Amino acid sequence: MLWIAATLIASAAQTARNAAQRGLTAQVGTIGATAVRFIFGLPFAAAFLALWSLWKPIPLPDLTVLGWVVLGSTAQIAATALMLLTMKTRGFGVTTALLKTEPVTLALIGALILSEPLGPARLAAIGTATLGVMLISGTDWRGGGWRAVTLGIGAGVLFGLSAIGFRGGILALPDGDQATRAATVLLISLSLQSLIMLVWLGVADRRALTGIARNWRDSLRAGFLGAFASLFWFLGFALTAAANVRTLALVEVLMAQLVSGRILREGTRPRQLVGMAMVVAGVAGLIAVSAR
Repeated sequence: MLWIAATLIASAAQTARNAAQRGLTAQVGTIGATAVRFIFGLPFAAAFLALWSLWKPIPLPDLTVLGWVVLGSTAQIAATALMLLTMKTRGFGVTTALLKTEPVTLALIGALILSEPLGPARLAAIGTATLGVMLISGTDWRGGGWRAVTLGIGAGVLFGLSAIGFRGGILALPDGDQATRAATVLLISLSLQSLIMLVWLGVADRRALTGIARNWRDSLRAGFLGAFASLFWFLGFALTAAANVRTLALVEVLMAQLVSGRILREGTRPRQLVGMAMVVAGVAGLIAVSAR
């Protein structure tokens, strides 16, 4: 199915983009590295939609579409910043595994706030993923372990919220095929995100702007990978439910572990590898139960 191919392409591109952003954090700071994927991704998204418009009419967004896109865009900005903060104290592969706990967190929030029943199967899946997170994090809680875990899980929740917002915007467009809708929402979201980040950096962190300009080659690569990944994420959201895309996206944990060990030369303890496997199993089990 097309959504499977789109999700796999998006996962691979996102893993590469995350690695590129991680490398930029030391040069331009967390907020600067967050901004790069949006500011440098915008020209690529605009160029693609301009070329696409030669064959397909582009739908005009209404206020409902813009509302959904605002939700997705702001949640994604916050999620990216938390992800990069987590990578400062945890390895690339470990951070990616923490991001994938988002369905577990949402299930717990639903049980506590909305009184949604969990049941034995859900509890088993949540327990498996929770134990996996503990194994991933290690035992150095006094050295900031809980902070890193909280940041990583929080980033995962916000990425999930952004997926809901973007899918809502795609479905709210009045017309257009799936690729046209995906490309349209991508351009709207990157335009909004770039504006937000440029205003913020211009007011609060002009040094980061200078650093971004100085590292424009690395920034351009991260921006291209970000726009490329987002286009296929959005295509996946246009073709099927966000939960299906999110479930298949668990392959990022394996991709990130490969990048972490083979390219970034980060060591991973056997306990952390077991923890990653438990997180993947717990999240997949939770989503499988929810789909019944």
